[in-house]
Amino acid sequence: MYAVIKSGGKQYRVAVGQKVKLEKLAGAVGDTVSFDEILLVGSGEAVDIGRPRVSGAKVAAKIVEQDRSKKVLVVKFRRRKGYLKTQGHRQSFTRVEITDIAGPKG
Repeated sequence: MYAVIKSGGKQYRVAVGQKVKLEKLAGAVGDTVSFDEILLVGSGEAVDIGRPRVSGAKVAAKIVEQDRSKKVLVVKFRRRKGYLKTQGHRQSFTRVEITDIAGPKG
């Protein structure tokens, strides 16, 4: 069984036991999170497509890691002007493990 969830403005195809790296979610390591915005639920040949969401479907996950990505350097440069500006950014993320996918009821 698999599902397509929406989190942080992005869509992810998930299955039970899969670890997914998402935008930062509130919670500590070991907490459970449930996703209510389920766009599609599939099991073999049967596929339930939401318009826009599948009503009654839920995906449960456990927070495995709260961390920050590698540093990304942003460089602004103007040629022949003596202008150089360097800036770094580390994006926060949450890694979750999908524990349960519940299909629509009815």
